[in-house]
Amino acid sequence: MPLALFALAISAFGIGTTEFVTMGLLPNVAADLHTSVPTAGNLVSAYALGVVIGAPLLAVIGVRMARKHLLILLMSVFVAGNLLSALSPDFGWALAGRFISGLPHGAFFGAGSVVAARLAPEGREGRAIATILLGLTTANIIGVPAATLLGQDLGWRATFLVVTAIGVLAVAGLALLIPYEPVEPGQSLRRELRALRKPQVLLGLATAVFGFAGVFAVYAYLSSITTHVMGLGESSVLWVLALAGVGMTIGVAAAGPLTDRAARPTAYAGLAGLALALTFFHFTAHIVWIALPMVVVLGATGFLMTAPLQTMVIRYAADAPTLSAASNHSAFNLANAGGVWLAGAGVAAGWGWMSTALVGAVLATAGLAIALTAGYLDRGPGTSAPGSGRPLRTRVAVGREKRVDRAGAVTGHSGS
Repeated sequence: MPLALFALAISAFGIGTTEFVTMGLLPNVAADLHTSVPTAGNLVSAYALGVVIGAPLLAVIGVRMARKHLLILLMSVFVAGNLLSALSPDFGWALAGRFISGLPHGAFFGAGSVVAARLAPEGREGRAIATILLGLTTANIIGVPAATLLGQDLGWRATFLVVTAIGVLAVAGLALLIPYEPVEPGQSLRRELRALRKPQVLLGLATAVFGFAGVFAVYAYLSSITTHVMGLGESSVLWVLALAGVGMTIGVAAAGPLTDRAARPTAYAGLAGLALALTFFHFTAHIVWIALPMVVVLGATGFLMTAPLQTMVIRYAADAPTLSAASNHSAFNLANAGGVWLAGAGVAAGWGWMSTALVGAVLATAGLAIALTAGYLDRGPGTSAPGSGRPLRTRVAVGREKRVDRAGAVTGHSGS
């Protein structure tokens, strides 16, 4: 794999760390900024709102930019947002910092996934996309626990200063390692919107919204399940969350090669496995020696769908994939918010903490139904099936590899 993927993975590590670390530092932030913990919780919502708004907005702004320049711009915004959070004099400025930090999230992973797929050798595009996502999941195992402990010992501002430093390192890596490719001829907002409106792209986004909501329906309440259902102490919560991160990393690592072999069946397996695992977890969470391995299984099955869904969206929007790939990450964050809200409604209705697992199972099943519908439509007359495992290059690279540079020479495929 090209070394440039390392720069993308470092960027993803920083993004994943800042996305989740705030949840563990809310009491510290609230005490320092003289507000309540529930009010401080709006920092999490501000980041998510930034992701949902920023993904399509910044992808649109970057349509006429070379993707290397777009990636550097996005990570620079990330650095500015985290620095503002670290230096914020009051809660309002901290809220603005978190919103700004979230803006580049979706657009970065969208553009980064396209760049990764185009850098990868033929038939290894799924692995390339998974490499970026590994940076995100590794953040849950290493970045978030380490940053949380740092924030608790040295203050929450130190955490965001460290994340800022990671962002600066990522910007340098992108500038040095990502090869420059000029803007493709004919690339425009209209072309991107036309690709986004394709039925299979929309079905892919809908699959992400419902399927991934099943993951966060339980993940968001895992700390309460750990203490109230498993019967473990509060000190165990961090390690249970780390187990979930291990599962996520296993899922993404497996998704890479499986996506290259058969993308759509890999998505089916992730969604079906998640629905079954959530149902089993509902009935066994009170048995600790079963529940802890199941936390790993939940993370693995849930994140097994990430790489194939992203890869298929890029394949279907092959002639203009940036906006569609960015929108897929908006879909993942809508899934985050929607899954948490629906599962929380069940808890508020008095159904108990483990009702979250059943809510998640229903959502995962709905995602599977949408994915199966998309697979069925692939079999129609005259319809190609990019989810079948055919290399991404056969759809994306046909036009790219025949591009002619200004000197009249054929531009080769980077990283091959």
